[in-house]
Amino acid sequence: MKRIAVFCGSSKGYNSIYLDTAKEVGIYFAKNNIGLVYGGGKIGLMGTIADAVLENNGEVIGVIPHLLRHKEVAHTTVTKMIVTKKMSKRKVKISKLVDGYIALAGGFGTLDELFEALTLGQLGIENKPIGVLNTNGYFDPTLLQLDVMVKEGFLKQNNREMLLVSNTIEGLMLKMKNYKAPKMSKVINTVASK
Repeated sequence: MKRIAVFCGSSKGYNSIYLDTAKEVGIYFAKNNIGLVYGGGKIGLMGTIADAVLENNGEVIGVIPHLLRHKEVAHTTVTKMIVTKKMSKRKVKISKLVDGYIALAGGFGTLDELFEALTLGQLGIENKPIGVLNTNGYFDPTLLQLDVMVKEGFLKQNNREMLLVSNTIEGLMLKMKNYKAPKMSKVINTVASK
């Protein structure tokens, strides 16, 4: 995997374990020659992971929509900053740059991007591995909701299994490297290709 998109908070959270995890992931990426593609900010967990990659001579590509460039504080020392006109264009650009996706702790934006990646995988539009680093059990309620969706018939078990989960970056990366996308039904493939 050459580049991975990381979705995470523009806040630091209340527990320093989330900052520590972001630093750890950034160092891991740099040491393993994995480029970071992320939202382009220099604040919160986003800034922390970008700084950790840069401090260890790694590649960082920020992709930020024009409207957020003024509201967020854009990182000024990333390897490359791409400014898009709209949020939807940002997501498309990130998708074209990466080989997989990881979510760390975050808010609405993090979950939005995570579930969009999962939806693209479910439809067979993408076949990239998607994982969450479940630091401090942060994603436990989300994972429970997915299990409820399976139990109630709104999500297939093989689609539920698309979301890879680990408490360590090493464990998550191993799962991502060994990931095989589920086979899509002919109906879904026909719809996705239109």
